[in-house]
This record gives sequence, C-alpha cells and structure tokens, in this order.
Amino acid sequence: MMSPLRGRRLAVAAGVAILTVIGAFVVRVGGAAPVRSAGEYVALGDSYAAGPGIPVAAGVPIGCGRSSQDYPSLVFAGAHFSSFRDVSCGGATITNLTESQRTRVGGNPPQLNALTGEVSLVTLTIGGNDIGFNLIVSTCLARSRSQPTGAACQAYFAQNGHDVLAQRIASAAPKLLAVPRQVNQRAPQAKVLVVGYPAILPASGGGCSEAPFSAEDISYLNQVFRSLNAMLEAQADAAGDHYVDTATSSAGHNQCRAPGIRWVEGVAPDSPAAPFHPNALGMHNSAAQVFGARLLP
Repeated sequence: MMSPLRGRRLAVAAGVAILTVIGAFVVRVGGAAPVRSAGEYVALGDSYAAGPGIPVAAGVPIGCGRSSQDYPSLVFAGAHFSSFRDVSCGGATITNLTESQRTRVGGNPPQLNALTGEVSLVTLTIGGNDIGFNLIVSTCLARSRSQPTGAACQAYFAQNGHDVLAQRIASAAPKLLAVPRQVNQRAPQAKVLVVGYPAILPASGGGCSEAPFSAEDISYLNQVFRSLNAMLEAQADAAGDHYVDTATSSAGHNQCRAPGIRWVEGVAPDSPAAPFHPNALGMHNSAAQVFGARLLP
C-alpha cells in the first residue's frame, strides 16, 4: 500500500506536470504574456464539467455541485476571456440545455439562457446522464459483485440481442445534434468545443477495490463509454463543431491507479471528488486538452 506521504508527492508531481502543459498552451494561444481574450466564455454541461466534491464549491444553485476548480474555471483562468459564466450542473441532461433542471435544493435555469451575442467560446460536456450514468454505476456495482467472474452487468443491460445502453446512446444523438443550431441562434460568433468523457476504468483485466467490477463487465462498460464518446464526436463533426478527446490522455490514470496518479476517483474517493468522477488532477487534464484544441479566441 502506498504511504500517504508518497501519495501526496505523486499528486503534487502530477499536478505540476499538467499545469506545465496548460501553461505552455496559454503561451501559444496568448503570446509570451497572457492577454485578455476578446469575447465571453460560457461553460455548459453536467457533473463532469462542474466537478462536484472538488474544493471550493462555487455558484448557485448549491445542488449543482459546481466547483471553482472545475475545468471551465481553469480554462478561464488561463485564457483570460473578458467574462465567464459557468452554468454546468450535476445531473444535467441534454434536455436541461433548453429546459429548467430540478436540483436537490431548487432549480437551475435552462443552460442556454447564459448565451449572448458576445460569447466567443462555448464548452459542452453532456450525455452521460442521458444514458443513466448513476444507475449504470449502481446497477453494475451490485450485479458484478454478486458474480465476480461473470458478466452480470452486461447481462442486465443487454438481453436477447438488445442492448439498452446502446439504444440510449443512439437516442441521445439527434438531441445533441439539435443543440448547435440553438447555440448559433443565441451566440452566432461562438466556437463550440464538445468535451468528451475521460477514461474511467482500466483498459482490460479485472477491477480493483475502487472499481470492483468483473473483467467481463469492465470490458462491457469500456465499450459503452467509448460508444458514448464516439457519439459525441460524431455529432460535433456533423454540426461543424470541434470534439475534445479527454479519454486518450487519461487512459493511464483510471480509478484503479494509485492516489496521485488516478484522475478519476472510485467508490470511496481518496481525493476530494464525487465517486466515479474526475478529481482536481482530472480537471487539470480536461483543461489542458481544451487548450490543446488550439481553438481559443
């Protein structure tokens, strides 16, 4: 077992490395001395954008779980837009871009309401809740634990040749494709970056205490998450927008890696974050990949 001191040292080292990458992209985008970019930046999305559990909680409503250290806040800090509105909210679906979202403590207005004609950049991370992310995790945890050498999770969601999760991904695609037209109506000058989901589980093999899934179910869940990201990329391409891949860069930092190396937390987080969600290092990586798109104004 890794000592707490070594874990902290690894966390610091990894954080410095990622921040160095972000800094390099800031220099490329804004010159040797960072300058304030023209236009406004609006961040849309769900908990993988909002960063629940990562200090410090920021924004309203409280039920959104938004952090001041989520990847949108890091992008804003590095790119220096004239203004910034982060309306990402845990639990959000594609529908909540245009309709109000009920949270535990109130309501969150339609996220697209944040857009104006002055917006030059929009980032969007959405789709996980449309396929039932929380239900998938809770169901697969329970079923995979009961059959550690089988594929109980896959058997539950894929029966008689019909995969419920594959159908949910397919059903979400046309909803997402309709979003760019609505964004363009409200913010015609905005560039839209669809930011995908990071790697959550190991690429192969059995799970770990942080992700106690069978090898077969890990393979199935990885297929589901790859399909979700592929759908996001395809819809971004179809709309003429840009897809930001966070899965490739995070592949070696899944929740089965040691503290300080993992960028996504497991069942019982070691770093401040919601279970099965990015920690601060994961948010730094997502921000670095946004800068890597080299599409900031």
